[in-house]
Amino acid sequence: MIKQIAIAVLTIGTIILGTSNVQAQNTTATTTVNITLNDVISIDAGSTAIGNTVDFNYVTAADYNSDQTVTKANSLKVTSTKNFNVKVKAGGANFMNGTNLIPVNVLTIKAATASGTMGGTKSAVVLSATDQTLVSNAPLGSALTLNLDYMIPASKSSSSDILGKPAGTYTQTVTYTATAL
Repeated sequence: MIKQIAIAVLTIGTIILGTSNVQAQNTTATTTVNITLNDVISIDAGSTAIGNTVDFNYVTAADYNSDQTVTKANSLKVTSTKNFNVKVKAGGANFMNGTNLIPVNVLTIKAATASGTMGGTKSAVVLSATDQTLVSNAPLGSALTLNLDYMIPASKSSSSDILGKPAGTYTQTVTYTATAL
């Protein structure tokens, strides 16, 4: 009988302790979430300045005696986590057609009237082989666009810079660089 009482007490004790353990289970959980950021500045795909061309055609006397402007929408599309500048330069001192040369300073590049979503201070740049600031202190943002006007003024196209050169296509690269501030 003592054995039966001991078994009953142990069983009741186990039930009571087991019941209190059920009531003490965890009902919340905590997790840490990390967001790791890196500084980014990028001239994004979709920029028409990537692999595109700007063509000026001089066919008539009127063409040589007037300003010519080619506007390129979305010339640059920049994503930057910091304010930034955009610089521009030619790949050399001259547009070239074999041994025939036209100086790159015949071309002016500036923000178009409808200049896109890129802020900052915009400047007209007479092209040279040296980096020049096209946009300064543009605010950070994602996929900010800049529409550009490429212009050859009549004062250049009707001068010896272009007149008297052999017919043909003269080519030079233009490089844009975005740098964080």
